[in-house]
Amino acid sequence: MTDSELLQAPEVRALISYLDHEAAPMIVMNTAYQILAANTAYKRQFAVAGKPYLGRTCYAVSHQFAVPCDQAGEHCPLQSALATRAPERVLHIHHTPRGPEHVDVELRPIVDAGHRVIGFVERLQTVRQASARASRSGLVGQSPAFNRALGELQRVAPSTLPVLLLGESGTGKELFARALHEASARSAGPFVVMDCSGLSETLFESEVFGYEKGAFTGAVSRKAGLAETANGGTLFLDEIGDVPLAMQVKLLRLIESGTYRRVGGVETLRSDFRLVTATHKPLARMVADGQFRQDLYYRIAAFPLQLPPLRERHGDIGLLVESLLQRSGSAGARLAPDALAALDGYHWPGNIRELRNVIERARLFADDGEIKAAHLGLGARPALHTPAALADDDFAAYVRGFSGTRKALAAALGCSERTLYRRLKQAGLA
Repeated sequence: MTDSELLQAPEVRALISYLDHEAAPMIVMNTAYQILAANTAYKRQFAVAGKPYLGRTCYAVSHQFAVPCDQAGEHCPLQSALATRAPERVLHIHHTPRGPEHVDVELRPIVDAGHRVIGFVERLQTVRQASARASRSGLVGQSPAFNRALGELQRVAPSTLPVLLLGESGTGKELFARALHEASARSAGPFVVMDCSGLSETLFESEVFGYEKGAFTGAVSRKAGLAETANGGTLFLDEIGDVPLAMQVKLLRLIESGTYRRVGGVETLRSDFRLVTATHKPLARMVADGQFRQDLYYRIAAFPLQLPPLRERHGDIGLLVESLLQRSGSAGARLAPDALAALDGYHWPGNIRELRNVIERARLFADDGEIKAAHLGLGARPALHTPAALADDDFAAYVRGFSGTRKALAAALGCSERTLYRRLKQAGLA
């Protein structure tokens, strides 16, 4: 079927007329990747003045590629949809009039009476919760590992499923949780954060559920808990693996029924919130060891989302450094080529948190505004196998990211279990 015949087909003409009333940008393509029609929303958001798009391939317009996406190292939804005759969805970075942007692409095949795929309808949705350029706030990245996590976030955001963010310490779990909230139907509601690490049973209960006046010494007035504050929005519990066992059953009841009582109270209260949790700990192993309730684990892990460590985000270092400099008020500072090479070659056990500390230190030495490799101090940072010399932040990051037993951890650090215990106690981790 020629392009002219495809466009004149009654079902395609009706489809194009329908798409023009859609708020989301949409295009119609043939099986040779060529754009045949576009709705008003597409023209408004993605068309570049003076640059034609009709008759051009989608990969040339959106990616500035000379070949299809799958030949340029990216997933091609058209090829997959052509083979399966089923819808295909993927997150790509597109070139737009505003610069590079993350775009959620959904492709649906057009099938004729003979069940042959004769074309495609592509729906494009710009992702507002992350930036493919340096930014003063929010998530930033372009790497395949980052895009994978962002794509999964976009899929789960419209649902009501509890989300469990997994990954090493310092990978940006709170930023991902906030992005999830902003992409959800609850974005107009509150986003409430609670760090569960280091809380006693009493403190955890009073923080989550609130308390009545006189419930305990010092309770001079009624206090609303975070469950109440999060009503209509999202409750983010960071380091969920640190919740005391005795409190896990009460947390489970809150999640399952949406009901709770304040400490010292008898009235049953209700709260409607989206639950997002995060941990760097191996919860599945903790369940097997009896350190975490199995029923709570399955309740919070309906949609586990693994966040990539910085060492796997190839190509994002420069973008992240520029963003960190903007956020610290040093937008005029710049990164020398040798400094970028040194940052790219470093292992980053502390992930983005460690990168931020390194950059903040380095800019103090960059008198002319250019951060050089010598300013980074990476060569002076202690090796991970020497725990006695390891800085507290790096030691804590390494311990929290280690999923083995304490004996295995001691062996990995090259010390005795007694020495390890003493260091854990000093760092407040024992």
